[in-house]
Amino acid sequence: MSENVIHLFKEPTNAPQEPSPALAAAVAAPAAEKPSVPLWVRSARGIRTVATHDHTKTACRATARHGLYVLGGTRIVARRTWEGRTASRYERLLRAAEAAGNMEAAAEWEERGQRFRQERHRRRMDLLTAPMDAAKGIAAGAGIAAGGLLILGIMLAVANKDFSDVAAPTMALIELVRWIIFIITVTWGPLVTLGPWAVLFGLWAVGKHQQAAPQWALPANVRSSDGEPITPSIVVLALRNLGIAPLRNAIKDMGDAGASMLGPIRIAGCGVEVDVTLPSGVSTNEIQGKRRKLAENLSRHEHEVFITIPQAARTVRLWVADSGALDEPIGPSPLTTDDTLTADYAKGRAPWGQDLRGDAAAISLYQRHLLITGLSNQGKTVALRSLALWLALDKSVQFLMGDLKGIGDWNMFDGLATTLIQGPTDDHVIQVTEMVEGAVDEMNRRLQAPPGTKFPALVVLVDEAQVAFMCPVKDDEKRPYGGSKANSRYFMAVRKIHNQGRAVNVLMWQGTQDPTDQNLPKLVREGAHTRASLALGTESQARMALGDKAVDGGAAPNLLRPGLDRGTLVVASDGIDIPAGQASITVRTHYIDDDGAEAITDRAKALRDGVTTLHVIDRGEERDALADIAGVIGDAKRVFTQDVLQRLAVLSKDSYGKWTHADLKRVLDGTAAEPYKSDGRMVIGRERVIRALANRDTDGSASASQ
Repeated sequence: MSENVIHLFKEPTNAPQEPSPALAAAVAAPAAEKPSVPLWVRSARGIRTVATHDHTKTACRATARHGLYVLGGTRIVARRTWEGRTASRYERLLRAAEAAGNMEAAAEWEERGQRFRQERHRRRMDLLTAPMDAAKGIAAGAGIAAGGLLILGIMLAVANKDFSDVAAPTMALIELVRWIIFIITVTWGPLVTLGPWAVLFGLWAVGKHQQAAPQWALPANVRSSDGEPITPSIVVLALRNLGIAPLRNAIKDMGDAGASMLGPIRIAGCGVEVDVTLPSGVSTNEIQGKRRKLAENLSRHEHEVFITIPQAARTVRLWVADSGALDEPIGPSPLTTDDTLTADYAKGRAPWGQDLRGDAAAISLYQRHLLITGLSNQGKTVALRSLALWLALDKSVQFLMGDLKGIGDWNMFDGLATTLIQGPTDDHVIQVTEMVEGAVDEMNRRLQAPPGTKFPALVVLVDEAQVAFMCPVKDDEKRPYGGSKANSRYFMAVRKIHNQGRAVNVLMWQGTQDPTDQNLPKLVREGAHTRASLALGTESQARMALGDKAVDGGAAPNLLRPGLDRGTLVVASDGIDIPAGQASITVRTHYIDDDGAEAITDRAKALRDGVTTLHVIDRGEERDALADIAGVIGDAKRVFTQDVLQRLAVLSKDSYGKWTHADLKRVLDGTAAEPYKSDGRMVIGRERVIRALANRDTDGSASASQ
């Protein structure tokens, strides 16, 4: 057995044992490793923990809140007392009426204040003679009382046959007075003790009822006012706290707390609307520049408050949405819910969506060029397409379409549009440009027609038009397809349609992204009668999209939230009902998905005889005229000769752009497919042309080179 084991079994002794060096080192090591923390540091940490604890903060906030309730209640009671004793109330109301320009009310309040002063003077004069009148009254009352008590005593003495009863009523009165004094003496101490506390409690109750404490001291459920109803006091308080010194001072001087500035608060759709007449020295653009702060003062998000300028001078119109209401989707489009719905280009209005009031927003497209712009992926194509879908339900309307994005957003118009070009390349831009130029030729032909000739609507629609404006390609004559110069082909074609197209129902519709002077020239922007914008990045872009007048009048597509306000448009047009005095209206458009759009175009195709859609415009090649005529007729039984010429020109401008009725007749003569009259108009029959194709010789005699 080792020595260590033997050592464990030794008898303990009373002598102190020295620890071994190893044990001493092992015990001392941990103590040496732990740094000693001073007591004051530990105390400070504990105090900081207690001071920053949520319970401590809540207790301090509650203490401050209830103390401030007393101070606020004292201020409110003192002000009420002062107003009751002086003419300050009438003075404030007089100044408010003068500030509002209501001189009738000002005169009335001045008269009331004068009457108050006269009555107050009379009361003060009465106080001078009150002591003498009181003394006389007391003396007279005492004499009457003494006489009454004496008579009562005599009556008691006679009745009881006891002379001492004469003094009994007087002694009873003296005893009553003694008891009253005794009761007052007993209760005076508690009353003196409790009286101040009762007054303090009353002041606290007044302050609590009026929430007379700063926001930081109020409970969380009071400080959070999401969804709080809009009241006159809330609106005035929000205006007063905008940080505009003249407005704040004017509200203080008004006396009625600024209520005279406000018109009636009206329910308007999913929110409320109120007109605010600003005092002198405050401009409407100052209020518009404080939109975010005003919205936060009203406990709303910035996008839930709209500021417009009505006709009245020095007036702003506030529309305040119910909290969260604008984030709720609107209902489906009537185009998808009503299978019997049709369109009327001249007299009808397209159901586009809802305005902020929740009312249906419908727009007239009659002889109005259209421009829709906005950031990418905000619903521009869907908004533009919904108008085309409605107009397609008028079977007289013709479409020439170019989609320079080319991802199939307009596929449903295949078989409905005369031309449908889809793709983002330079070659697609060239074809779209020639399509627009073909529409210019058709416009010129219509302009030279006899006066009074009626023409069906021809809508030339180009989506993602910024691709065309920024195309760098030049033609054989060194003329650029893009750009904004006088020799730019796409730009000049659009300008020509803008200048004269509406007179003969040739309309230009364009959708474009992120407007700048490079991808959307000024002359093209200003040529559109209907201008609409989704969310944009800057105010300068908003001015490009809608014009200075609309933006100065309160239009602010740059304040829409990208992504969250997808499909929300700010529209400036005389084709839509805009509230009086405003230059624009905000519309939340209906969303029609691809399946819904397919169903609508199927209904539109059923209204027509059949349309052969061209997807490529051929240029400069030898063509088979008879085959092209059969192609443009498509599935229709017969087509007007004028429509055949127009479709041929779109098919190949080089081959058919200058064709007349004589050229068409020349090609069809001798083929048994000559034009003939139907209902008084010259037409070409499909079956005759197909028969002529089957029976013709194989020597190419029907080619365009003849």
